[in-house]
Amino acid sequence: MWILRRNHPASPLSHGISGIFGSLLDDTADELHIQTMNRINKPGKIQKICVYCGSGPGTDPAYVKAARAFGEILAKKGIGLIYGGGGDGIMGALARATLDHGGEVTGIIPEFLMSREHALRHPNLIVTHDLHERKRRMFELADAFVALPGGVGTLEELVEQLTWVQLGRHRKPVLIANIKKFWEPLCALFDHMRTLEFIRDNLSFSLLVADQVEEILPKLRKAAEAVPEAAETITAADVERL
Repeated sequence: MWILRRNHPASPLSHGISGIFGSLLDDTADELHIQTMNRINKPGKIQKICVYCGSGPGTDPAYVKAARAFGEILAKKGIGLIYGGGGDGIMGALARATLDHGGEVTGIIPEFLMSREHALRHPNLIVTHDLHERKRRMFELADAFVALPGGVGTLEELVEQLTWVQLGRHRKPVLIANIKKFWEPLCALFDHMRTLEFIRDNLSFSLLVADQVEEILPKLRKAAEAVPEAAETITAADVERL
């Protein structure tokens, strides 16, 4: 088990970083961090997917069924799973299905949620100091992002990624798994925001939608292939202008 603590050299908190993004020690570290944030290992090559999803199962068994099916797909396709580390609900079903079919799973969970979310203990469990560090590590390790059904935490993580796309932080594909139309109200809200011009052309973002889990990986790969190689990284100077 890899545990990051406040005085761990790999922990952002050991460098006095506040929040998700803060000041790094020098320009070189800043540049390397930004390139890590924006990497897709090779153009069109997705090796690890971060999945946001509920720590509970929801009331419809279709949600857990979809999570298990996606975990099996990830394992069979050799795609690593990055997820929130919990052992319950949709999170637990997804991770166990991936592991049961021989897949690679990296769980990332803050210390204070270890007991509350019944962390699924396995060799690739990363325990972070707080939620900010958790989200940062998930982002750095992933080539794409998928949101399965979930609650406020899932919504917050999804919207944060879309915000970073809006602000030019990254071009990694973001997709919602619209199982049994779960995300339809959110899609309607985004349409409403566009109509009222709170989402304008210069603040637009690409959000992929898959109604079936079998559609997820093909859509992510297609989107990754469409990202120009020059757009895969941004420089420290670019971030300074945001």
